[in-house]
Amino acid sequence: MSASARTGARAWWVWGAALVAYLISVTQRTSFGVAGLAATERYHASASILATFSVLQLLVYAGMQVPVGAMVDRFGSRRMIASGAAFMAVGQAVLAFSANTPTGIVGRVLVGAGDAMTFVSVMRLLPSWFPPRLNPLLSQLTGNVGQLGQIVSLVPFAALLGLGGWTGAFLALGGLSAFGAALTVLAVRDRPLGAPVPDAAGLGLARSIRVAWASPGTRLGFWTHWISASASNAFLLSWGFPFLVSAQGLAPGTASLIMSLFVVVAVALGPFVGVAVARYPTRRSNVVLGVVMLAAAAWAVVLLWPGRAPLWLLVVLALCVAAGGPASAVAFDFARTENPPHLVGAATGLANVGAFSGGLLSIWVIGLVLDLVRRGAGGGAQLYSLTGFRVAFLVFFLVYAVGLAGFLVERRRTRALHAPIRPLHRALWHRTVWHRAVPRGRDRPGR
Repeated sequence: MSASARTGARAWWVWGAALVAYLISVTQRTSFGVAGLAATERYHASASILATFSVLQLLVYAGMQVPVGAMVDRFGSRRMIASGAAFMAVGQAVLAFSANTPTGIVGRVLVGAGDAMTFVSVMRLLPSWFPPRLNPLLSQLTGNVGQLGQIVSLVPFAALLGLGGWTGAFLALGGLSAFGAALTVLAVRDRPLGAPVPDAAGLGLARSIRVAWASPGTRLGFWTHWISASASNAFLLSWGFPFLVSAQGLAPGTASLIMSLFVVVAVALGPFVGVAVARYPTRRSNVVLGVVMLAAAAWAVVLLWPGRAPLWLLVVLALCVAAGGPASAVAFDFARTENPPHLVGAATGLANVGAFSGGLLSIWVIGLVLDLVRRGAGGGAQLYSLTGFRVAFLVFFLVYAVGLAGFLVERRRTRALHAPIRPLHRALWHRTVWHRAVPRGRDRPGR
C-alpha cells in the first residue's frame, strides 16, 4: 500500500485516538507537581522525600524506555498504549488511598510504568500510517498537543484537589486513564489493513537495542532530548510550583497560569519547528542549540536577579524554558531518519531517555540541596526559600554542560556519515549574497 493511500480518514482517526491517550498520560505524569504542597502535608515529607516521588517515577519511566521501544516494534502500539493506560489507572487509585510515603511511592511507580509505554508507542504509529514527508510535523504535533495534558493537571485537577480533596482528585485521574485504555482498544490499530508487518531482521530485544544505540544518530537524539527538556521536566514535574509560590511569592492561581505557558508555547511553536525540520533537515541541530542557549540565559538572569524576580521576568523564563519542548521533539526525527524502519521503536525509546534521565538527576539533586540549605540556615528556616532555590537551580547549568558536550560529539559523528555540510554562518552568508548560485537540493538529511 502506498504512503498516499495510507493517509486517509482512518489514519487520522487512529492517530487522534492515540493522541488522546498520550494527552491523558501527560496529565497523569504532571499531576504530582501540582499536588506537591498537598503531598508535603499529607505525608509530612521533607523536600528530599518529596523529590523521591518524582525521581522514582522518572527512574521507572526512563528505565523502561529502552525495552518498551524494542517491545513496541514487536507487539504493536495498540497493546502497549492500552497496557500503559491500565497501569496508570491502578497507580492513581493506589495513590488516592495512600496514607504514608511508601504506599504513595508505589502508586507513582505504577504511573511511571504506564506513562513509559505510551509516547514511544504513539510515535511508532506515524511511519506506519503516514508518508515520510508528514512525519516531522506530526511528531511535533504529537508531542506538543499531548502537552495539553498539563493544562488538565494545572487547572481542572488543581481545582478538584482543592475542592474535593486528595482521594477524590486522584480517583478522577484514575478513571481518566481507564477511559484512555478503552478508547485505545476500540480505535487504535498498529497498521493499515493488508500492510506488511515490519521485518525485525531476526533481532532479539537486546540485539535491537545494541544495534540502535550503535548509530550516532540515536545517541544524538538522546543528547538532544537531554539538553532541550531536562530543565522543563524538573520544573513541571516537581519544583516549578513551589519555586513560584513559596520562593517567588506568587498566588497559586498565577503560578498555575505561568506553568500553563509551557503548553501554549508547545502548541504555538511546535508546528513551526516541524515545518522547519522538514524543510531544512541539515539545520535541525542549530535549532536545538539556539533554544538551549536562550533557556540557559533566562535561568541566569532570574537566578542573579536581586530579590524576587518581577512577574514579567518569570513569564519570560517560562517561555524560554518551554521552547525546549518543541526542540526536544527533534530528537525523534534524528532517531527515525538515522535508523532502519525495524529499529525505529528502539531508537525512539533510547532517545526519549535523555530528558527524563537529565530531569531525574535535576529533581533529586535540587531536593538534596534545598534540604542542605535549610539545615545550614537553621531548623526554623523556610523549606522552599528563595536562597535555597537560587543555589539548587544551579544544577541546571551542570546538566546543560554535560548534555552539550555529548550533543556536539555525536553531531560531529553523525555528520561524518553524510555529505559535507557547510557551517551555518557560511551558508547564511552564501545565501544572502550569492543565493541564486546555491542549488535548492543541497540540504539533504544530515545534521
